[in-house]
Amino acid sequence: MRLLERARKEWFMVGIVVAIGAAKLEPSVGVNGGPLKPEITVSYIAVATIFFNSGLSLKTEELTSALVHLKLHLFIQTFTLAFFPATIWLFLQLLSVTPINEWLLKGLQTVGCMPPPVSSAVILTKAVGGNEAAAIFNSAFGSFLGIVVTPLLLLLFLGSSSSVPFTSIFSQLFMTVVVPLIIGQIVRRFIKDWLERKKPPFGAVSSSVLLMIIYTTFCDTFSNPHIDLDKFSLILILFIIVSVQLSFMLLTFIFSTRNNSGFTPADTVAIIFCSTHKSLTLGIPMLKIVFAGHEHLSLISVPLLIYHPAQILLGSVLVPTIKSWMVSRQKGVKLTRPTV
Repeated sequence: MRLLERARKEWFMVGIVVAIGAAKLEPSVGVNGGPLKPEITVSYIAVATIFFNSGLSLKTEELTSALVHLKLHLFIQTFTLAFFPATIWLFLQLLSVTPINEWLLKGLQTVGCMPPPVSSAVILTKAVGGNEAAAIFNSAFGSFLGIVVTPLLLLLFLGSSSSVPFTSIFSQLFMTVVVPLIIGQIVRRFIKDWLERKKPPFGAVSSSVLLMIIYTTFCDTFSNPHIDLDKFSLILILFIIVSVQLSFMLLTFIFSTRNNSGFTPADTVAIIFCSTHKSLTLGIPMLKIVFAGHEHLSLISVPLLIYHPAQILLGSVLVPTIKSWMVSRQKGVKLTRPTV
């Protein structure tokens, strides 16, 4: 009975395990062109649903106030699109002497160059009760910024050059992020009283959609016949990815909680997730464009395919710890910093 209660409480974590297991059993269901048609249902409908949901649940005044918090936005975007890729590049100079597959290492660099995600950082910030408006703004703004910056970073660090169709990526982002968010805000104005009265489970809806994204991601991974790599390299890459995430989460926490930082505990929550999360939804299509026809494209994609579920899993595990810290700090109770 207790186990059932626990499973009900941690349904999202259970859902992740079930989604990965189902993808391993029958990957053909969720691959591009498969019965679920993820190239439409995930790339457009799922992401649009998450942002419509956010637009519907977020008070307009909170989103407006987030726009003027320039210091917060500058911190997040500088960390994720400048500090992150540069630090990974320095780290990879050390790893290049190891026997780890070189294309997996190049894949780690592409992870560093990616923009913030359009869903997971927002959902986790909301789950903790942090500054959701700031998370939404930075996810959307960072994604648009990434359309221009990410290909330039890939060119700088990896020397890959190609013509990137900015217009088509930009229009897809506009249609799946900005438009649903605006529609959600407009709909909210008409049903505001009903929403306040009923309090629909917005978080649960977004989390359910995210499970679908995870499932189709792993279907792609498990169905790729060209991914041929030694287990030693794969295990090391997995360890490195988790270590990088934990280190960067701790680093952003330390920077944003200094006495003169000017950030509130709720701001810190948004910073931790938005600065360290990377977008798979934008990343994989971008890699396919930038490395079009490259024989090692599947290997280059592996670290990003690992990073995406790892950031959700790690973030979900840390939600209670970060939440208790934030609540305690907001109440004025001095606690030691959480181990992240």
